[in-house]
Amino acid sequence: MNQSREEYLGLELSVFLRRQAWKVWTWALVVSLLWVALVLLPPIAEFLDLDSLGAGLYHGFSYICHQMDDRSFHLLGHKFGVCSRCFGVYLGLLAGFVVYPFLRPVDVIEPFPRFWLFGAMIPIGIDWLLTIFGIWENTFTSRFVTGLILGIACAVFIVPALVEIFRLSTLPKMQKRPSE
Repeated sequence: MNQSREEYLGLELSVFLRRQAWKVWTWALVVSLLWVALVLLPPIAEFLDLDSLGAGLYHGFSYICHQMDDRSFHLLGHKFGVCSRCFGVYLGLLAGFVVYPFLRPVDVIEPFPRFWLFGAMIPIGIDWLLTIFGIWENTFTSRFVTGLILGIACAVFIVPALVEIFRLSTLPKMQKRPSE
């Protein structure tokens, strides 16, 4: 135990920040899981004849997605709350949050090179542009997979950003604590 007081506080702080990072990651994972469940709830509500709940959820999702019936996955005979591309993005976010701790330590706030985020936008852009120019008609699969790629890439950028935001909001409070 030949550590100075400053080194010990540094160790204490690093343990605190690591725990905080895991809490932030857990909350992000839970929120994304709840969001995906919310996307799946409208068709379940419609199937169970909970029409007001289903209609309310569809209306809420209409602000973020076109919800075109022919571009949406269906469950129990009713479309999801969002189209296949949006569902791919949201499921990709969830998958990205799940795999993130296997890619790198959760408490690392240095982001991945931005190249990967921009690279993940290329497939979704190509899929969209080829359809706009009439070169090919995208499919459920192409929309879903390109959304999934973008969602996963976004998640691996969101985790370090959230961890850093919480870290920066916590450190000034910790520095104001009276020394013992």
